Amino acid sequence: MQNVERLESNGIFITFKGLDGSGKTTQLRLLENELKKRGRSVVSTCEPGGTLLGKRLRELILDDDLQVAPLAELLLFAADRAQHIQTLIHPALKKGQIVISDRYSDATVAYQGAGRGVDARLVKQLVKLATDGLKPNLTLFFDLPVTESLKRTNSRAVLGQEKNRMDKEDTEFYTHVRDAYLQIARREKQRFRVVDATASPNEIHAQVIEIVDSFLH
Repeated sequence: MQNVERLESNGIFITFKGLDGSGKTTQLRLLENELKKRGRSVVSTCEPGGTLLGKRLRELILDDDLQVAPLAELLLFAADRAQHIQTLIHPALKKGQIVISDRYSDATVAYQGAGRGVDARLVKQLVKLATDGLKPNLTLFFDLPVTESLKRTNSRAVLGQEKNRMDKEDTEFYTHVRDAYLQIARREKQRFRVVDATASPNEIHAQVIEIVDSFLH
């Protein structure tokens, strides 16, 4: 088992979380570009799909034609994360790079744990196993009301973007997911920051820069 504390001391691990439509992916790109302008070495990635194996697993996880049992879904995400950690995140942190990931282990707690109702102890065990105990140094949660998230997701569908299996969950499911994220934010105040995702993209970007600058300094 690798020395997680040593890895974290060399690099910085930042994760972005949020419901679909919260703008987190856009904000990740904006932050990545800003940090690179400042001369920082940055690796941006995502879950699922940050590795070649992850891309294959992502296709299975999100395939709308498949019926995926909650436990099977949990295990697929765990496999994706284990590969992600060992082949991309750990090596980048060892080099002293800043790693920014669109989703990470908190998403499993929120989606498979709170959303799907998988036993919390099992979720915790699999998260620990897949991550080798590695936690982000900083997590930004882009908070959006569930009704607004579903509205934005449906708008994208109208514009021709195909919905995946996860997009088709109902209001109750996403309410459980959002509540789980907010519970983590209250529990882990040193790591977690909640960003108002109802603001304009420029205003959100300013919030992100302020949070990250404060953390880096």
